[in-house]
Amino acid sequence: MLLGLLAGTVHGVAQADESAAFTPAQLSHVRSLGPWPPAWTADPANRVSGDPRAVELGRRLFRDPRMSPVGYIACVTCHQPDRAFTDRRARAHGLADLPRNTPALANLRQQRWYGWDGASDSLWLASVRPMLDPREFDGNPTSITRIYERDPELAACYAAVFGTEPVRDAQETIVNTGKALAAFQETMVTGRTAFDRYRDALLRNDASAMAAYPAPARRGLRLFVGPAGCVACHRGPNLSDGQFHAVLDPAAARFGDDDGRLGGADRLRANPMNLLGRFNDDATRANAQAVERLVVRDDMRDRFRTPSLRNVGVTAPYMHDGRHDRLVDALDHGASAVGTTLGAAARDDLLAFLVTLTDEHGERRPWSTEPLARCP
Repeated sequence: MLLGLLAGTVHGVAQADESAAFTPAQLSHVRSLGPWPPAWTADPANRVSGDPRAVELGRRLFRDPRMSPVGYIACVTCHQPDRAFTDRRARAHGLADLPRNTPALANLRQQRWYGWDGASDSLWLASVRPMLDPREFDGNPTSITRIYERDPELAACYAAVFGTEPVRDAQETIVNTGKALAAFQETMVTGRTAFDRYRDALLRNDASAMAAYPAPARRGLRLFVGPAGCVACHRGPNLSDGQFHAVLDPAAARFGDDDGRLGGADRLRANPMNLLGRFNDDATRANAQAVERLVVRDDMRDRFRTPSLRNVGVTAPYMHDGRHDRLVDALDHGASAVGTTLGAAARDDLLAFLVTLTDEHGERRPWSTEPLARCP
């Protein structure tokens, strides 16, 4: 889903004057879309979250093709730094074709559920999942442990981070590998955008700074938080409610065997690595309440998680199955899914707003070839 559940009709919406004020409700919505970047908070489920040595271990593992027993597939195979940590394919391909689009790796620390179907309740579990999927890495705890056995330097780094040898417990080793990868991915935070600067200027009533924001983008923002209703699902600083919605037209959807949130919730509940299990580092287990209270219902079928709109202009293709190559088509899809038609002017203004959500790096993410910290 590119845009959330659109409310009302925006076909032929009269374009407001550039200087027109936001309504109090719209201004409240704009305020809720920041500030950016968010304050750093460590993941209590991951005891090495924020540890520079864990970040470095995760960085090394992220690009290591030994993560797959075949020796040529790594995380970076699909999550490419020069493509905004995506692969530009409609659907991901590891050892086999997958039915879903590769999600961008950015701002993941802000999420409650991971994956299009929410089959993971922690970033480290989401990092373990592709290692074990036969269509992706086709690994197992033994194959992951073998990487460390054959690389003393990597094993020493692991021991420095986790305080134990990687060969002691194969199940623990693969979970800790996921936690190191998660620590690295937590550093992937998109930068400030033209929209963020405008939002901040608007809230402090800085006319000079506001003037730098394009007029079409201003009109698009007013539609986004107003008549178009996009903010119903794309809300908060990350522009996503993190929840699951069905926005596919059943007459045209390629559902296949993908049951969306229904299957994801089932798999999460059955996964011994979820936050109810022994690998959760949060002694309070407060973070496990969401999965503990999760009730699997049939109406979850064909629902998929709302993606963030940050950097949406450089993360095509769109939708969970990559069906749309162009942002404008995804925008129209979001409208037609709820029986709404966008007028040409409204469409252009919304697009003008969406492209201001791209940060200064665009699609090319910074990628250091130098160690981020001493490890070991």
